[in-house]
Amino acid sequence: MQLAGKLAFVTGAASGIGAAGAQALAREGALVIVTDRDSTGAETVADAIRQAGGQAEARTVDVTDDVALTEAIAETTERHGRLDILHSHVGIQIEGKLEDVNVVDMDASWALNVRSHFVAAQAAIAPMRAQGGGSIIITSSNSGVQYDRGMIAYCTTKHAVLAMTRQMAADYAGENIRFNALCPGFVDTPFNRGFEIQMGGREKLEDYVASAIPMGRFGTVDEIAESVVFLASDKASFMTGHALVLDGGECL
Repeated sequence: MQLAGKLAFVTGAASGIGAAGAQALAREGALVIVTDRDSTGAETVADAIRQAGGQAEARTVDVTDDVALTEAIAETTERHGRLDILHSHVGIQIEGKLEDVNVVDMDASWALNVRSHFVAAQAAIAPMRAQGGGSIIITSSNSGVQYDRGMIAYCTTKHAVLAMTRQMAADYAGENIRFNALCPGFVDTPFNRGFEIQMGGREKLEDYVASAIPMGRFGTVDEIAESVVFLASDKASFMTGHALVLDGGECL
């Protein structure tokens, strides 16, 4: 197994890509700390990992609480003596053009899509430095490498987190702490609700996927999860500052 003996801390892991990534990391031997503000969902994912023979712990964490997030990472590291992988995945999708999005929603987008990743990564540096390195994976989006019509809050924050990830990668490459951005396109999860609203409903979204994505389909959470494992593993040991786009060719 590629990640035997490793410890992974995953945010936003109660459903969708976060849950699939946590399960994939566990299948490769990592002990996974499954975190989400949805305590029931986090425990359900952790229990599924254990039922499959993996190692997992569930923890309720609201990533908009800087202190709680920092303490959760610190306490996890202290209890287990290491932190090898951080997948900071949580995010929010708010639809609308400039005139449609209020400041409160823009601030909420920034808090989840940028600030939470900053705080989580900052908390991970000291333990990773102490053990000689680690892998930090931050979820952006293919919206971070292109521009979606009518999605100013989402696109702005996804571009920002990609820039932040690359800056951190440049700053910490010499300490063997790798930072890479995961940039999924359309994956069929409830997270797409913002795009459904912006496009005029589920049928319109499906029409867009069929016509605008060269591969003509949604991605699956398992396809994205395999890339999480890759970025976490030594197979990506010479990769840092990369935006790994998985979108069926949409951004081409």
